[in-house]
Amino acid sequence: MMTADPRLVQNARVIPHTSYQEAMELSHFGAKVIYPPTIQPAMSKGIPILIKNTFSPDDSGTLIEQVKAGSPFGGQGAVTGLSSLGKISMLLLEGSGMVGIPGFSKRLFEALSDEKINVILITQSSSEHSICVAIDEVNAAKAKEAIDEEFDYEINTGKLNPLEVENGLAIVALVGDSMKNHPGISGRMFSALGKNGVNIRAIAQGSSEKNISAVISVADVKKAINVLHEEFFETTYKQLNLFIAGAGNVGKRLFEQLKTQHAYLLKHLRLQLRVVAIANSKKIAINEEGLDLNKWEDELKNAQPMTIAGLADFIREKNLRNSVFVDITANHEVAGTYAGLLQKSVSVVACNKIASSSPYSNYEKLKQLANEFNTAYLFETNVGAGLPIIGTLNDLRSSGDEVLKMQAVLSGTLNFVFNNYDGTRPFAEVVKQAQDEGYTEPDPRLDLGGVDVMRKILILSREAGYKMEMEEISNDVFLPESCMKGTVADFYKELEKHEGHFKKLYDAAAAKDCKLKFVAQFENGKAAVGLQHIGKEHDLYHLYGKDNVVLFYTRRYVQQPLVIKGAGAGAEVTASGVFADIIRSAGK
Repeated sequence: MMTADPRLVQNARVIPHTSYQEAMELSHFGAKVIYPPTIQPAMSKGIPILIKNTFSPDDSGTLIEQVKAGSPFGGQGAVTGLSSLGKISMLLLEGSGMVGIPGFSKRLFEALSDEKINVILITQSSSEHSICVAIDEVNAAKAKEAIDEEFDYEINTGKLNPLEVENGLAIVALVGDSMKNHPGISGRMFSALGKNGVNIRAIAQGSSEKNISAVISVADVKKAINVLHEEFFETTYKQLNLFIAGAGNVGKRLFEQLKTQHAYLLKHLRLQLRVVAIANSKKIAINEEGLDLNKWEDELKNAQPMTIAGLADFIREKNLRNSVFVDITANHEVAGTYAGLLQKSVSVVACNKIASSSPYSNYEKLKQLANEFNTAYLFETNVGAGLPIIGTLNDLRSSGDEVLKMQAVLSGTLNFVFNNYDGTRPFAEVVKQAQDEGYTEPDPRLDLGGVDVMRKILILSREAGYKMEMEEISNDVFLPESCMKGTVADFYKELEKHEGHFKKLYDAAAAKDCKLKFVAQFENGKAAVGLQHIGKEHDLYHLYGKDNVVLFYTRRYVQQPLVIKGAGAGAEVTASGVFADIIRSAGK
């Protein structure tokens, strides 16, 4: 006998020692290695039963014998094993006419008994308003006919509702003699299932507390059994199943970091990250047992074409435990999949800023879905790459502080450009360098036009608790209008034509002994972005390379702001920020 069905749970292990009662419970709910009635004669005579593996006769097997009540087996926890029973139908009889009237349960069970229908599970509300029983699905039609006939008068007079029959269900059960002495077992069970979006239709627990059973959808059985096995038996590690969209510069760095940190995470966080799918704009490589990150490029190259919608459908259909969707794109279609995934309790880690800067109603919906379905929606890298900006902002609010004002340089691209442009070489050349080094968006106009910074201050304003739309943010654009038209190649040509304009901007700042910084501000419920002259006395002056900085002025930080400063662009630091969000999604 094993802790779970090895066809469903890869890490199922042998139960070395169990009691007659536990063995009967496990076999009754699907552990077919032994037939329940065969245990009874041996139990009545106190004869131990030794179950051996036909294919491994030298293995110790499972010993079944009588054990004193409340005596746990050495080395075993409160839960001895898990089992499941599929193809179940649930019958629900309810109505106000049942309350306080004896005999309804008797008539229900007699109607089923007369049809030779076995009841697997029973549960009744304390108000006596309803009673629910589970039976084999093959008997559902016959049971409905018999019960409707038995209660014909009550149904026709409105005292009872017509019998409701729900098919496509299964029962999962925790079994263990020692569960009685361990409070919190049922809480752990329901919490683990809830965090993975497994809806419980009915619950039953006997007064002996040897068995806790839950009725769930048959589609959720594999995930439920794996989740519960991980919760009660796999103390070594928790497994996360990752589905990653985006295999560009950031994606490549992330895969390297996942490989490098694999052993560390197992040892120190007891966390195993398994990459099930990697997608680019054309293909999706999939391996349910985990892709080899040493060969992912070859696997993606040889993969079958699949759309993003197809990937989202695949994630929902596979229904793997602890699933995390990681979006490292700047794609609208990918951002559109978040809601459907969150509703299936799939965590979403987004480097993509589109969803969180979309209309406020959508932003709020995604946050609410994550909360409703007990999952994570994390987007730390939307602002400041790997810097802990959003996390710090959330911590401030959670601790009771209030953000009154924010000043920030949020574009690593623009900071790099204006730190490196001094009029001695063309502005277009500096921008091209920034793009080549991976600091810009695929279309640099999103950075230089201020749109990317607008999105970032919008997200920060929302996370600070303010309802704001993109259209409410003022943008003092410094690019000539012609630069915003045509292709990216046309953009660079226009930059070259307007070199005099950019040189004039630089000279005006230099004449005041100032630096040019593209600054985002939020104060009194209003936000703005634009190019500013920053003097030496300002906190934003000493900002070099591609660094970002955010100044939080709050009720606690009034005169001296809380400052977060560091590299705000680059594939390596962005990947590390995504990596950190993945770990947070596991509750670590």
